[in-house]
Amino acid sequence: MRIGTRWWMIGLVTIGTVLNYLARSSLSVAAPTLKGEFAMTTQQYSWVVAAFQAAYTVMQPVAGYLLDMLGLRLGFAVFAVGWSVANCCHAFAAGWPSLAFFRGMLGLTEAAAIPAGLKTVAEWFPPRERTVATGWFNIGSSLGAMIAPPIVVTCIAIWGWQSAFVVTGGVGIVWAAVWYIAYRPPALNPRLTDAERAHILDAPEEAAPVEGAPLTWRAVLRTRDFWSIAIPRFLADPAWQTFSFFIPLYLVEAKGLDLKSVAAFAWLPFLAADAGSLLGGYYAPWVMRRFDVSLVTSRKIVVTTGALLMIGPACIGLTVSPAAAIALFCIGGFAHQMLSGALMTLAADLFDRRVVATAGGMAGSAAWIGGMSFSLTIGALADTIGYNPLFACLAVFDLIGAAVLWTLLRRPAPRAQPV
Repeated sequence: MRIGTRWWMIGLVTIGTVLNYLARSSLSVAAPTLKGEFAMTTQQYSWVVAAFQAAYTVMQPVAGYLLDMLGLRLGFAVFAVGWSVANCCHAFAAGWPSLAFFRGMLGLTEAAAIPAGLKTVAEWFPPRERTVATGWFNIGSSLGAMIAPPIVVTCIAIWGWQSAFVVTGGVGIVWAAVWYIAYRPPALNPRLTDAERAHILDAPEEAAPVEGAPLTWRAVLRTRDFWSIAIPRFLADPAWQTFSFFIPLYLVEAKGLDLKSVAAFAWLPFLAADAGSLLGGYYAPWVMRRFDVSLVTSRKIVVTTGALLMIGPACIGLTVSPAAAIALFCIGGFAHQMLSGALMTLAADLFDRRVVATAGGMAGSAAWIGGMSFSLTIGALADTIGYNPLFACLAVFDLIGAAVLWTLLRRPAPRAQPV
């Protein structure tokens, strides 16, 4: 059976997302080594993390705008080269301030990955397939974080900590070249058949946005639809950034694991997150088919289900063994990626495809403001009150976010045929 060109395109985006998250996750795995190397406190480490988050937050709307203006082929390739070079430069850090500087450069360039993925989904997939496509490219975020521990620990053990950043950054340059050579938009792609083109474009029954003059970023900010996505993402992203940046430190400092044990087990929550991305993507069309609800309502149900599952990692403070803590982190990774994929897909559902990257990038900035704020809170409080009360907050945030989504997003939407 022939695989549609649209699935090859989303597969290429998935690989790019894997390499993007491999690069950004390298720091968290190397953190115990670098804290000793540079005599960093947990608070100083949180400032290094915040440098990435601040740059990423500021750049996401800009990156989205540039992708909409330049197009995916050139724009995504340029950003991929940028993040690869920035990650390699971490090898030249001589202390936490210079590490923070290079981390900020990485944040500026990596900000394009999710807006690029959303723009690809909007261009290549009809609304009824979008959560599935988003689920597939979104596994790259957890897969990249999952493979980072064994790769980074092996590099540190054999060649030193500097090599970890050179290796995880260098592979992105190769992907950028492949992307630029292979990618063409649907209108120019010679592999796209007439039948598949009709499948992508002919969706009159869907809850697709009306395409008129593209919205400006100011106009996007004034829409209720935007805030219905941005506020839940602001509340949800602290969980993912906590998992991405602090799981290795938590397992070392609170559960007494060594670096080899971290490499052996810290990838498991990200494997669970992969499952959450994929199952969450297929869950939305199943809900539509089973309960006869609209496209938008199916997204809301997926988000609510994930928020309820986040009660699991909120209970990490009740665990005694590292295995139990890792198991609850796995539930958290699964839950977050399930609800995150639905929230991100809503940008493609609600906005003109010509501004999807801009709208998605702006919502991403809201997410990263939430994540950065919470990371700084962990840095300020973890050494005094411990991690456990902070983990409990994550479930509360997601439950509030689900309530906000149901309250704000009320636009009428016709039914769509699920996949």
